[in-house]
Amino acid sequence: MRAQLVKTVLETMKNDERVVLLLGDIGVYGFREAFKQFPKRVYNIGILEQASISLAAGLAIEGMIPVFHTIAPFMVERALEQLKVDFGYQGLGGNFISIGGSYDYSQLGCTHHCPGDVQALKTIPGMRVAVPGHSREFDAAFKTVYANGKPTYFRLSERSNADCHMNGILRAGTQGTVVVFGPMLDRVLEACVDLNVAVIYHTWAAEFNPAWLQNVSKKIVVVEPFYEGTMSYDIQKAVGQAEIHSIGVPRKFLTSYGTIEEQDEACGLTADNIRARIKEHINV
Repeated sequence: MRAQLVKTVLETMKNDERVVLLLGDIGVYGFREAFKQFPKRVYNIGILEQASISLAAGLAIEGMIPVFHTIAPFMVERALEQLKVDFGYQGLGGNFISIGGSYDYSQLGCTHHCPGDVQALKTIPGMRVAVPGHSREFDAAFKTVYANGKPTYFRLSERSNADCHMNGILRAGTQGTVVVFGPMLDRVLEACVDLNVAVIYHTWAAEFNPAWLQNVSKKIVVVEPFYEGTMSYDIQKAVGQAEIHSIGVPRKFLTSYGTIEEQDEACGLTADNIRARIKEHINV
């Protein structure tokens, strides 16, 4: 997804001279061509995330379209006040693209973990949150909304699904419904391969379509790549009475170190773990 990020932003900058790219001392080499082509519209601000958000707000006020890219915990948790006040409260448009959500930086410890980013940003009225599961999904989402005048968070992952998918019902089933977000889809499809459950895929974490749940089972399992339970309120509000069970990152500090796959195992987020929990909740 990082390679697509560079391609998408560079192409957008070529087509729209209002776009200004701010970097938080990450992606500088990847965006080297952007530095060459647009030296007055690309800036590496450095380890100054709060100031970068406020600078982006100033650019937005002046009619520019800011794009800010850095690591998730430093963008969201360190600069949440600036995102809330400078963009949410003032109703400004901006694009915030992170990497390293949940435990993508698995070997760097909890200072670089960020499973709570989506939950935190959903508290800001008007903030849109995209959780693409494939590079083409990010490309389409960014190009669709980057200039719509609303603040939007794009949560990029180190891993992606094998194929690009449209939001909606990917397969039918009558005994239960699995709602899955972003890069968790491939594991969910593997987990549900012979289960009689519907699978609904979604890349926009702050906007759930209730129409997709009208004719499927109200025994719902939500599989999310961030803190478990993050999307439960939205889904409950959309469907009314339903049995909802969440599978996501446990709400605890991950104090062990290792690969992403080892963290998956420790968090119960392998395909086998997900399958067992779906069968337990839906009783299939």
